[in-house]
Amino acid sequence: MARNKKTAIELPEVSVSDDGEVRHLHLGTPWIQGSMRVAEPFEIELQYVQRMMAWLLFVEPASVTKRHAMQLGLGAGAITKFCYKKLRLCTTAIELNPQVLAVCRQWFKLPPDGPKLRVVLADAAEEIRNPMWQGTVDALAVDLYDHEAAAPVLDSPAFYADCRALLTEDGCMTVNLFGRASSFERSLQSMASAFGEDALWAFKPTREGNTVVLAQRTPSRPKRTELAARAEAIQARWDLPSSKWMRVFKPVAG
Repeated sequence: MARNKKTAIELPEVSVSDDGEVRHLHLGTPWIQGSMRVAEPFEIELQYVQRMMAWLLFVEPASVTKRHAMQLGLGAGAITKFCYKKLRLCTTAIELNPQVLAVCRQWFKLPPDGPKLRVVLADAAEEIRNPMWQGTVDALAVDLYDHEAAAPVLDSPAFYADCRALLTEDGCMTVNLFGRASSFERSLQSMASAFGEDALWAFKPTREGNTVVLAQRTPSRPKRTELAARAEAIQARWDLPSSKWMRVFKPVAG
């Protein structure tokens, strides 16, 4: 979680629960803000979080280790851990709540910072305007729901324009939205104003209602056969259910 203009005293308490083989992160409410299969701590457990990796469809698999991933809002660290441990690329996370970072390190197997992994404790809205990040991010994951999981904390056209400025020419942003919530269309319009409607792709909602939207820094329209072949390669290489994505992932415009 990363919240805009909040002091430390207002940050929610972080708690952990175990549900059989799966561990969950909570931020002051019963809402699940992240999950980890205890026996496989570096795999991605939740379906919508797996879909946040759809940027892999738009890059050559051989180039992945040379790239830079950034996650806004650490949650249980699933994306950061997967990018660092499985994809083996340089990975940055920006998180406002120090408790979240501490719990991820203690209970969710988040590795310590090193040459290819860093967690920045900062307000995401402010940190992404730091010139040092601009034009350096190949895969930006945005999952900035408040502690009640009601709506994105950062969701304006100006915020998405800042996100776009982070990306390399072939970089992508993936965002978690609630597809059945009234804010979904507004969020989509905010992204379209920053990236252009032809840059947007979207999944159908998961059973829980999460819709992952992908925005390309440079719009492209790969053939479905090309995307399907890439999806098979991703599944074989990194064990993501990417072959199934082809049935539920398409451009927003046409």
